[in-house]
Order: sequence, then structure tokens, then C-alpha cells
Amino acid sequence: MPQASPDAPRRPPSAAARFFLAALALLLFCVFSALGTWQVKRLQWKRALIARVEERVNAPAVPAPPRARWPGITAASDEYRHVSVRGAFLYEQTARVQAVTELGAGFWLLTPMCTEDGIVFVNRGFVPAGPAPRPAPPAPADACARAGEAVAVTGLLRIAEPGGGFLRQNDPANDRWYSRDVQAIAAARGLRDVAPFFVDAKAGQEPAGAPGQPVGGLTVISFHNNHLGYAFTWYALAAMTAGAWFWQRRTMGTRNDRDNRPD
Repeated sequence: MPQASPDAPRRPPSAAARFFLAALALLLFCVFSALGTWQVKRLQWKRALIARVEERVNAPAVPAPPRARWPGITAASDEYRHVSVRGAFLYEQTARVQAVTELGAGFWLLTPMCTEDGIVFVNRGFVPAGPAPRPAPPAPADACARAGEAVAVTGLLRIAEPGGGFLRQNDPANDRWYSRDVQAIAAARGLRDVAPFFVDAKAGQEPAGAPGQPVGGLTVISFHNNHLGYAFTWYALAAMTAGAWFWQRRTMGTRNDRDNRPD
């Protein structure tokens, strides 16, 4: 069977093939550039978020939002705000929420506090893992009237965490909690007029003789900010795509000139 001579000129790519390669290169360049620009915008948003949170955390404590503002509480407008609340704890209604901290595995103690505006849950702090206490009984209708002495607590306002943790749903029937879902905890205990947020108490505020004696002030405020690296990666891919296209065009042009050169 006859074989083509190695010196025979190669047929240049057809117009359709060149159009397809050009369109593919242009599409990839636009996609990579758009992703890089999106990451730049995300970087600006993340830096603004970090600055806003740092400003809130380090600001003097202000009273927690009153009941009239509860429907409008959002993470963007209020989370991590340094607030103060005053009221009486319902210690017998404390919920233990699974947690992992710098002190190890254990539980947050989330205790409802009776305030003038209603119930505000306070994350009093962390206790190590141990035998689970008996599930809390339903709160009586006059629970706040029976509450003890009022105390003041300062801390960081946090938005409720509905649903549960990673791959683990809250189990109200068995009083097992994997996220700080204050609405579900309140419903399981028969509490009403509950704020849609809770307060992470700062360290050193636990009243003497309070049950559990948790360690407060373990809130971790950390935001991953890898957007600059991602932006460089996408822009580099866009530049590589453009470079590969121009190299291919130049190589094709050089080959055509050589093939068309007279002997």
C-alpha cells in the first residue's frame, strides 16, 4: 500500500477547524477572565466583611436589639455585634449543644434568659464531654416569674443556627443538639417570645454557684480569605489560553510559509 512521502507538504487546517479553535480559545479566555474578576470582587467583599466584624467586636457593648427589631435581625446587619443583656437565667432549661473548641470536644451550655423583651438565649460557655444530664422538663407558663436574680451579661450577638450540624440533624425528642438552633430548643422546652439570636458570653461573667461553670469567651472569629490566590490562578489560565492561541497561529503561519516555499 503506498505511503505518503515524509517530505510531502501537510494540508493546512480547514477554515472550519480554525474557526472552531478560535471560538474555543475565545470562550475559555472569557470564562477564565470572568472567574478571575469574580474572585477580585469576592476579595473586596471579604475584606469589607472582616473590617466590619472587627469594628463590631472591638466596639463598646450596646444593648441587645429590642423586641421590635427582632424580625429585621440579619447576619449582615447585626452578627458579631458587641451587646449586653440583662435578665434572669432559667438554668433548668439549659441545652447542651455539641462543640469542638481549643479545649477539646464537649458542649456549649445554651441557657435561656428572661429579659424585659422576652427570652434571649445565652451561650454561657464550654464544658467538656461528660455524662448527659436528664432532658430538661417543659418550662412552666410562669417560668420567668419564678426566675432568680437578674444579672448582666455582655458578649457577641450570633444568629441562630437552624437544622443541625454537618451530617447530623438536631434531635429535639431526645434533647440532642448539634447546632445552636434557639427556636427549636425553645419549642422543645415550651418557651415563647424567643429572640432569633443568641449571645456568646465573654469570659469571667459566670455567677458564683451557677450550675455547670462553663468556660466562656471561646468564640472563634475566622474568615477564610484565599480569593487573591484564586484570582491569580484564573487570570493565569486566561493568559495561558491566549498565549497558546497566538503560539498556534504563529506555528501554523510558519508551517504554511515553509510548505508554500518553491523548491
